[in-house]
Amino acid sequence: MTDAPHALAIAELKAILGARLMTGPSVLDLHSTDAAHHAPHRPDAVAFPQSTQEVSQILTICHRHAMPVTPFAIGSSLEGAAIPIEGGLSLDMMQMNRVLTINEADLDAVVQPGVTRKQLNEELRATGLMFTVDPGADASLGGMAATRASGTNTVRYGTMRENVLALEAVMADGTVIRTGTRARKSSAGYDLTKLLIGSEGTLAVITELTVRLFGRPEAMSAATCAFANIDDAVQTVIATIQSQLPVARIELLDATSIDGLNQHSKTDFPLLPHLFLEFHGSTSGAEETARAFGEIAAEFGATDFASATDEAARNRLWSARHDFYWAARALRPEAKAYLTDVCVPISRLAACIAETRGEIEQSGLLAPLVGHVGDGNFHLQIMMDPNEPAQANAARTLAQRLARRALSMGGTISGEHGIGLGKKALMSDEHGAALEVMRAIKQALDPKGILNPGKMLPAAGENGSLPRKSG
Repeated sequence: MTDAPHALAIAELKAILGARLMTGPSVLDLHSTDAAHHAPHRPDAVAFPQSTQEVSQILTICHRHAMPVTPFAIGSSLEGAAIPIEGGLSLDMMQMNRVLTINEADLDAVVQPGVTRKQLNEELRATGLMFTVDPGADASLGGMAATRASGTNTVRYGTMRENVLALEAVMADGTVIRTGTRARKSSAGYDLTKLLIGSEGTLAVITELTVRLFGRPEAMSAATCAFANIDDAVQTVIATIQSQLPVARIELLDATSIDGLNQHSKTDFPLLPHLFLEFHGSTSGAEETARAFGEIAAEFGATDFASATDEAARNRLWSARHDFYWAARALRPEAKAYLTDVCVPISRLAACIAETRGEIEQSGLLAPLVGHVGDGNFHLQIMMDPNEPAQANAARTLAQRLARRALSMGGTISGEHGIGLGKKALMSDEHGAALEVMRAIKQALDPKGILNPGKMLPAAGENGSLPRKSG
């Protein structure tokens, strides 16, 4: 039952939003979870704003009544960032989905937060420009900024941190601010844009983004190759990056991932570790990069080279790669997925993966491994039966040991999934005393603690663990 303070807030919200303030069980269930393995938790209501002014009104009301607000978009978070664990309001931003301006001369665009990456690229098609951050899911740009998303193109084009120039955001009390400008550099004041990127909705609600665009290259070619073992594949990646070859994507899939891919996507790759690559540039430049990569890969015993230059073939290849989640599920359909990621310096990648694979074998768990290895980031999709406590505990232990291994190698507990609920307990391991600075920023900007409460920053002594989904 909704408590009295929340009931008052909901009544006020209903007065300004009408039918776009919903409390029905089906919509509450839809907003009770995301793509993570954590238990669902219903909000008390769901709001669907259509403008920055409405977001400001909503937050003013919720701030007055101390009602929690959890931003929501596509729901593709892998660490529980969109689950409203303290109830309150789920703020669904997907009706704010207009591309406001495309500035071809300046290579930027201004969009609302509900615009998805595929939607933006479709609107850019006639301009010869493209938005490059590709996390796999057709995520919203607001959600991608809030989680500092990256993906397969990061090795060449950067993450959301590098590709967002400016923001409009609404603070906890309803105040609207603008951070950054369309200029490519500035030395004026604190960089509030970068502060909000990656804050997972705990400091403000993003209502507009100015994003960087790139010219579509003259030529794009994709390639795959296989290796006898995963270490040879990783050493090829390291040599490629150290040679400063301008690859646009370089992805690693272990043999288990390839098995799932073959079953799900009806491909016929050899059951060996593979690299998937893409080269961008002029026709001659892309060909030269591909040739140079082939020479490096051959030194490490690469076989089964295959290439694709036409758009349809390239799209099929990357669609298969982006279907990794479902491909892994194909290997054990009755299981649930516990996903995790880390990122390490490229020189430590081989050691980190080797130690991790050893622990996977010892655990007895099925855990396919893929990675955006050009920037030292890789993922595990640990398959487990959540109704079997021993499996759930083993999966959690494997993920935590992986995170601490990454820290010991100079890396981070998450390269792109974020913190949400799943990795709060590890934040002090990575940040130490700096965690108190983060808490101070949170307290200053959200003194009532209404913005996405319970996420990212653990309370003193909090272990960050939550019940797992049971079905």
